[in-house]
Amino acid sequence: MRQPTVQDAPQLRAEAEAASGHLPALILAAERLAAMVAPGAHGLRRAGPGEDFWQYRPASSGDGLRAIDWRRSARSDAEFVRDREAQTAQSAAIWISGGQGMHYAGDGRDSKLQRARLIALALSMLLLRGGEKVALLGQPARAGRLQADRMAEALLADTQSDAAQASALRPQGRVILISDFLTDPDWLPEFLDHAAGMGVRGIALQILDPDEAHFPFDGAVDFRDMAGGQRHLSRDAGSLREAYLARLNERREWLADQTARRGWQSGCHVTDEDPATRLAALWSALGGGR
Repeated sequence: MRQPTVQDAPQLRAEAEAASGHLPALILAAERLAAMVAPGAHGLRRAGPGEDFWQYRPASSGDGLRAIDWRRSARSDAEFVRDREAQTAQSAAIWISGGQGMHYAGDGRDSKLQRARLIALALSMLLLRGGEKVALLGQPARAGRLQADRMAEALLADTQSDAAQASALRPQGRVILISDFLTDPDWLPEFLDHAAGMGVRGIALQILDPDEAHFPFDGAVDFRDMAGGQRHLSRDAGSLREAYLARLNERREWLADQTARRGWQSGCHVTDEDPATRLAALWSALGGGR
């Protein structure tokens, strides 16, 4: 990989400033989206190590003197123990494709990359509020409120590859893969096999623009890829619709099969759909709102 040079510095600085300018808007949008799905943190609803009060219960023979809540016990003839709600910190890693196609956006819509970042950050906020650790795949997972800000900065600054790296996996964690999965996904089966061998489970989320999901084109259309390397001029785009949708359906079925056979889940989100619906599905699939 080519290393940055001195001549690259002004461009890198400009890109960093542009990214930081979007940071407050991304955080605000993600906070609003997360609040629509699950306003508060969700623990495991059982007694154990944690910070939040769960319940008072009568003391039993196994409770030591230090466990007794004497203030509560003074209001009655019995002794009571103050239980806290257990919160087991798990780790979740999020990967967003860095492929050029993720920048595509139809008229007046978010790009697939923008929507992926929004859903990823909102999901991170929900997981962090539940006491879990979160990071981008390959980065150290952390818990706490500050990690949401770090995630927002990383999502805007980090350009991940078009293939998730199995070497970045950590045992027993959970992974959320977000991509359009339209380019050749030959890397995915090996990645999923490696994950399964490490006890890692997760979700593969396909994000599409409505143009890609429905192929509304008719007449003469000049198709170009986002990298500018390929071009196809069609005089009758409508005649391509049936074959295109069949290929897209094949890819969706392949993605569903590859994930299911390794104990993963898959889903599809189109950018003209409500992101809250997809976020709620991801949150539920990860065990949120127990």
